[in-house]
Amino acid sequence: MGFNTALSGIKASADFLSVTGNNIANSDTTGFKRSRVEFGDLYNTSVLGAGSSNAIGSGVSVNNVAQQFAPGNISDTGSNLDLAVDGTGFFVLDVGGLRRLRERVTSN
Repeated sequence: MGFNTALSGIKASADFLSVTGNNIANSDTTGFKRSRVEFGDLYNTSVLGAGSSNAIGSGVSVNNVAQQFAPGNISDTGSNLDLAVDGTGFFVLDVGGLRRLRERVTSN
């Protein structure tokens, strides 16, 4: 059991490093929104008790990789055709009348 607990921690750490590396690699990309790893406990369940004895201590798992939509810095580009979203929201684009896309492109 101890080996699996350690193994789950190594995998969760590897996932965290992967997300952090992606955040660093794309930090200078216009419109990039960073991600955050959300961890959770794994519970030990007794085979005979069929779930009657749950004890913390079987490791960790990655529950979710959530995208952060915090607003970035708005800077003047000198072009009258550039737009920015100040606050929450997305741009709605009409692509040839076939479909509508939601876009949010701001600098971090």
